[in-house]
Amino acid sequence: MNIHEKYIKRCIEIGKNGLGTTAPNPMVGCVIVHDQSIIGEGFTSPYGGAHAEVNAINSVKNPNLLSKSTLYVTLEPCSHFGKTPPCADAIIKFKIPRVVIGTMDTHSAVAGKGIEKLKTSGCEVIVGVLEDEVKEHHKRFFTFHNKRRPYVILKWAETADGFIAPTTRDEQKPVWITNELSRQLVHKWRAEEQAILVGTNTVVEDNPSLTTRDWYGKNPIRIVLDKSSRLSRDVAVFDGKASTILLSLKHEARSMKSQDDRLELTHQSAITEFMNWDLKDKIAHQICKILFRHDINSVIIEGGRQTLQTFIDENLWDEARVFKGTINFTSGTKAPHFSGRLLSEEKIINDTLKLYSND
Repeated sequence: MNIHEKYIKRCIEIGKNGLGTTAPNPMVGCVIVHDQSIIGEGFTSPYGGAHAEVNAINSVKNPNLLSKSTLYVTLEPCSHFGKTPPCADAIIKFKIPRVVIGTMDTHSAVAGKGIEKLKTSGCEVIVGVLEDEVKEHHKRFFTFHNKRRPYVILKWAETADGFIAPTTRDEQKPVWITNELSRQLVHKWRAEEQAILVGTNTVVEDNPSLTTRDWYGKNPIRIVLDKSSRLSRDVAVFDGKASTILLSLKHEARSMKSQDDRLELTHQSAITEFMNWDLKDKIAHQICKILFRHDINSVIIEGGRQTLQTFIDENLWDEARVFKGTINFTSGTKAPHFSGRLLSEEKIINDTLKLYSND
């Protein structure tokens, strides 16, 4: 590992501190090095706050050293005004002579403009260090901008005999297949992604809250499919504890509290979006278009089987996270059918968790 790779790897490590809070911005990491010592570090603040480069610059105790230092960053510094001023301008202001970048930003508002701005100012710029690792780190951001859809994570738990739900149940609540630690891990995942999506049957049968009550972190935006307006307004997904988007047929949708066309992520409310459910082979595509319009760059598809299988059949998924418990149902709803590359397998007490990627 050369010196540039060492510091870009550190950028990736600290950039992960922004997981779940920076979206739709990327979780960038930045370090500033003087005389082979790190004198400043920063990662992207929660959405609307300062970017990684500015936070790293502000962390340097002796600003006079900046003009003799190298700034390392996972992603090309921005060159445009958004919620905050351009990071490239801050680098130029402090006369940082060299910038090492993990990978170029493909977002149309940047896309090489930040690099060009730095070079024009006289800054030495090196691009493409640990690029594959950096792109993996920024997979949500790149999927959103390059494919114009959210990064899609499938998640379900299945019994030892391959069922995700029993044939019958006594109460409107989940029938647990996994242990408490596995369920807590799922709440951690919810805190890391922007949205979570379930179908009508899951709400009717389980009445889930889809919140992070077993983990510290923000609640994801709840996406609820309700083709035939079957859901009553007293179910948990409409309790106001998190923003909710209801996907329904236009002519059957009931009136709900409305707001601007774009969902304000900090606003605790429910809005209705309409879909053409007659295009049965394009449901997942329609959903992704709606989520893209709302600047949602990642979503967990949590059920039920028909919803999961729809995304699988339309090949609109990036990861699958599959728990296998030890109990048997004998009969019930079968787990989705899919194929993917196994990334890892681990035990969580008596449960088995397998992670797959869609290659």
